[in-house]
Amino acid sequence: MRQIFLDTETTGFNANLAQNPDRMVEIGCVELVNRKLTGNNLHFYLNPERDSEEGALRVHGLTTEFLSDKPKFAAIAQELLDFVADAEIIIHNAPFDLSFLDAELARVGHQPFKTYVGSVTDTLVMAKEMFPGKRNSLDALCDRLEVDNSGRTLHGALLDAELLADVYINMTRGQDALLMDAGSPDEAGVVAVQIDLRGFILPVVAANAQELVAHDDVISQLDKSSGGKTLWRKLA
Repeated sequence: MRQIFLDTETTGFNANLAQNPDRMVEIGCVELVNRKLTGNNLHFYLNPERDSEEGALRVHGLTTEFLSDKPKFAAIAQELLDFVADAEIIIHNAPFDLSFLDAELARVGHQPFKTYVGSVTDTLVMAKEMFPGKRNSLDALCDRLEVDNSGRTLHGALLDAELLADVYINMTRGQDALLMDAGSPDEAGVVAVQIDLRGFILPVVAANAQELVAHDDVISQLDKSSGGKTLWRKLA
């Protein structure tokens, strides 16, 4: 299964094309196949053709000067779509990133982002279900799940996508099937074989006299406390 962890950085928080929209300044994509990082990642800095708002600049630190010679979104749009095609896309707070991706794609005549991918999973929604009432920012999840984010002084799309991959693996640990299909080798070359348990005769161990007395005592106490309404005595 191919999964892509995606993150963006932007000039601000408003992607509405009808207003004075903010733009993306960075896209980071990290590929996971069969729950293993492949190193086949995709990363772009983008010229947003406008300045970043002060608050956004404090978050990502990508200045107008630094971004001035970087490609515009139109130049990388097809490469991005080819990379994410048919994969499961995993994003933290997906509506935010999707709003910017859809706006940028609309500018260059493409369909919305979800049209090109297999599915979109929002890890913020997952985290709220797993840890209700707690902080579920990426930093908070890194701390809770013991993912090392010590190198994260500023937000960066590629770094955040890599951290999100680690967080997701920790959040979903234990959800893999215990047995694969019969005859299907795993990555180590081991074949899991399905066993028909109907051929086994399991021993029946009867209670001894002491255990029967103790059991009867418990039943009597339950019967007394319920006013003689216990069904097991009536059925017996």
